[in-house]
Amino acid sequence: MNASITPERLAAFDEASIAELARRLEEDDYPSAFDGLADWHLMRALAIHQPELARPYVHLVDQEPFDED
Repeated sequence: MNASITPERLAAFDEASIAELARRLEEDDYPSAFDGLADWHLMRALAIHQPELARPYVHLVDQEPFDED
C-alpha cells in the first residue's frame, strides 16, 4: 500500500478505483496508522491532480481548523 505517488499512478485512477480508495478511508480499518496515512496522502494528491474524480470525496481530505488550547 506504500507505493510512491507518481504522475503515472495518479493518471491510472478512474471512478471505480477512487471509490475503492474512498471506501478504505471511510472504513478506516488499516493494519497500521501508516497505511491509512498513505491512502490519505494519495487521496490528497488526487484532489490536487484529478479534482474532477476526487470532488465527491473531498470531505476525506478536508481538515477542520481546531484550537490547540
